[in-house]
Amino acid sequence: MPRILVVDDDPDVVEACRMVLECEGYDVSEANNRADGMAQVTEVTPDLIILDVMMDQPDDGIVMAQQLRYEKNATPILMLTSVSKVIGLELGQDDEVVPVDAFCEKPLEPATLVRKVAELLARGGAA
Repeated sequence: MPRILVVDDDPDVVEACRMVLECEGYDVSEANNRADGMAQVTEVTPDLIILDVMMDQPDDGIVMAQQLRYEKNATPILMLTSVSKVIGLELGQDDEVVPVDAFCEKPLEPATLVRKVAELLARGGAA
């Protein structure tokens, strides 16, 4: 069963993701900030990371994604954000700045979350 790490400082988002994904049969781990997220990446070796942009710092998610890629970690990353449209970053055009595999805008419908997770895991070979 694929393991998914949810890194978000909003406990409601984490719990919603957990409930939806566990109902689909995924094993879900969680962290509420960048430091804990990086520790969990090492500890649980997730097949997919769901990552918020803004946590303790406005760019924590972006910095975490950059750090993971710098360390040659190829785990697929789904970035949850309510700011991507505001800050003007677009996947495909800003891959070096925000090295993630997909973006989803908050609030996120459960069906969209399940579909995106399945797509990313299938691409990464973990599904």
